[in-house]
Amino acid sequence: MTPTILVLGTFVIVPILFAIFLSLHKVKLLGGIEYEFVGFHNFLRLVEDDRIWIALLNTAQYVAIVVPLQTALALILAVTLNSGIRGKNWWRILYFLPTVTSSTVLTLIFMWIYNTNGLLNDFLAFLGLPTYNWLGDPAVALKGIMLMNIWSTAPLFMVIYLAALQDIPRSLYEAATIDGANSWQQFIYITIPMLKPVTFFVVTMGIIGTFQLFDQSYIFSNGSGGPNNSTLTVVLLIYQAVFRNLQMGYAAAIAFILAAIIITITLIQRRFFGGEKV
Repeated sequence: MTPTILVLGTFVIVPILFAIFLSLHKVKLLGGIEYEFVGFHNFLRLVEDDRIWIALLNTAQYVAIVVPLQTALALILAVTLNSGIRGKNWWRILYFLPTVTSSTVLTLIFMWIYNTNGLLNDFLAFLGLPTYNWLGDPAVALKGIMLMNIWSTAPLFMVIYLAALQDIPRSLYEAATIDGANSWQQFIYITIPMLKPVTFFVVTMGIIGTFQLFDQSYIFSNGSGGPNNSTLTVVLLIYQAVFRNLQMGYAAAIAFILAAIIITITLIQRRFFGGEKV
């Protein structure tokens, strides 16, 4: 066990302990690194910082919309592919392409699509629907990132669902058919319950991933979290605290709040999904 303990200690435990140390200190980086113990001052600053509440609200809104939609879309795609449609192997490749594409490349492509004279607005105008300034309007900027992430992350969870669907015994469906259950009833009373452990995993990974949103928000706003802080997320705020304001202690305090939120939500949904049976 020694190699594993050394790896975990070096790359997991030591960084956590050092982050705790940083959160209790004011760190001076210019002119030589110095540490000034300030106790819980960095955590108390969080209550008075308006931007942390904006970032938390944006992140919570992002999680609340993206996770359910990407999970539902992944399940629908998996059920469709598992139903025996023609050319399902080609459909799998087509669906999975966004997942293997670089996140930065996808973001740049969607910024082109979201441009005022871009493809999406042209399509909306063709349908007679209102167009938007997707990159500059605070009311829709975060929604644009949501659409992109739902489209790009659902295929990954689709593959997980597809593997789980193929692992469900066919005898259950055959017995349900003999008892007179239609396809919808089989889906509700057999497929959904049998996928409960997998759904717990998918939702957990989705929540962790969405709470850690950074690169798309950074590229969309050029690192500012704009327009008008509408795309400011917690991780982007941590980045700004470290690399713009040189406040490593305050950034560590924000990171601990984020970790506490993720752990709490994971434990709640573990109880809801019965994750102890996974």
